[in-house]
Amino acid sequence: MNDNLRNAIVIGGAIVALLIVSSFIGGAGGMMGTMMMGGGWWLLSWLIGIVILGLFVWGIVLLVKGIASSGGGGHDGEELALEILKKRYARGEINREEYEQKRKDLMS
Repeated sequence: MNDNLRNAIVIGGAIVALLIVSSFIGGAGGMMGTMMMGGGWWLLSWLIGIVILGLFVWGIVLLVKGIASSGGGGHDGEELALEILKKRYARGEINREEYEQKRKDLMS
């Protein structure tokens, strides 16, 4: 599983957990009930809402990055190319000079 996708799933779980916690903090009256009752609970509800919104946006960004990077390329593509090169050398398809030159090309 891609790291960005894993992070997005973890963030999604955190959002769900915060939603559950905020529903217990709000009590039966919901957000308006806590605002009407006074005290500092309304401030805590607003802060949890802002955190949830931030985590949601962050999760979306990570998910989009994960989907975009899953198309290949990057370090995974380099590692795959090096593995193919090593196998070709091991099978005798290319000689040592060709192997070294291609490896240098891939590493740069």
